[in-house]
Amino acid sequence: MDDSETGFNLKVVLVSFKQCLDEKEEVLLDPYIASWKGLVRFLNSLGTIFSFISKDVVSKLQIMERLRGGPRSEHYRSLQTMVAYELSNQLVDLERRSHHPESGCRTVLRLHRALRWLQLFLEGLRTSPEDARTSVLCTDSYNASLAAYHPWIVRRTVTVAFYALPTRKVFLETMNVGPPEQAVQMLGEALPFIERVYNVSQKLYAKHSLLDLP
Repeated sequence: MDDSETGFNLKVVLVSFKQCLDEKEEVLLDPYIASWKGLVRFLNSLGTIFSFISKDVVSKLQIMERLRGGPRSEHYRSLQTMVAYELSNQLVDLERRSHHPESGCRTVLRLHRALRWLQLFLEGLRTSPEDARTSVLCTDSYNASLAAYHPWIVRRTVTVAFYALPTRKVFLETMNVGPPEQAVQMLGEALPFIERVYNVSQKLYAKHSLLDLP
């Protein structure tokens, strides 16, 4: 791990997702973006294996930051206000990519899918035995989430790359929360915060038939 990761603690990042939901259970985009930046730091700390995901996530976060800093920023305060604004103003390409390839709805959907993969993978690390193969855990999580949206050649390249993943013990130590057993306990306490944000987002997108945006 390089100096840029000094002081990194995955528990802080995961718990930060708790701040993404307000009292009305709206997903606030500023904390959402900030939390995702923490997850990118975690992915980057593991080397280049996850760069295919982290690079795409970074590009999507940049789009969302431009929307949050733009002249219509008030409409991008939360996921709910963004969806309402973009749909009512026909700013979303619903059937094919056309005039709005960088709509907030499409951009967050890509982050949403990646969050599901990471949630499943971290949950797999938490519940698996000590000798579990991380390549299998990661492949299973990928197949249950992102794989459906990638062409065959990407799926093949990615799953082959997973064979170079470090051991479960190394993964848990990289979280910087103590020995592996302490990391497992932390994941049990913190992962529900990500799950809640994911579930609220999933329900909103399903309600508006946005889960398959091109």
